[in-house]
Amino acid sequence: MADEPKPILLVEDDPDDQLLIRRAFTKARLLNPLRVVGDGDAAVDYLSGAEGYADRHANPLPALLLLDLKLPRRSGLEVLEWLRSRPAPMGRTPVVVLTSSKESADVDRAYELGANSYLVKPVDFDGLLDMIKTAGLYWTVLNEGPSRG
Repeated sequence: MADEPKPILLVEDDPDDQLLIRRAFTKARLLNPLRVVGDGDAAVDYLSGAEGYADRHANPLPALLLLDLKLPRRSGLEVLEWLRSRPAPMGRTPVVVLTSSKESADVDRAYELGANSYLVKPVDFDGLLDMIKTAGLYWTVLNEGPSRG
């Protein structure tokens, strides 16, 4: 298990965006498996090992969280605030906000709450594919993160 790449957790409620991002991951040939949850409460359940996510072998902490902001039940900003209040290693999980909002208030608030990056979803698939390739390479291969302990 130690050699298996940790998953990337996508928190996205739009089924069309989920599908496009899954396709981009497949085409980008990222080694990290993509896990998808559809709302903010499900993201917290996954991260905390609650509900159907208690088995950490089957549902390990992600290497990266791709987080939409406009989510049902609990917003992406609320998920981010919750995550950053947790101790390490969970609280150190890199978070890339991946959203359609270009609102400066959203950008500023995401960084204030501890987002590591803020990306606006491209309007076409090729742009999304390029973004996923670049972000995946950076966050899962090139970036040296903090120790997980």
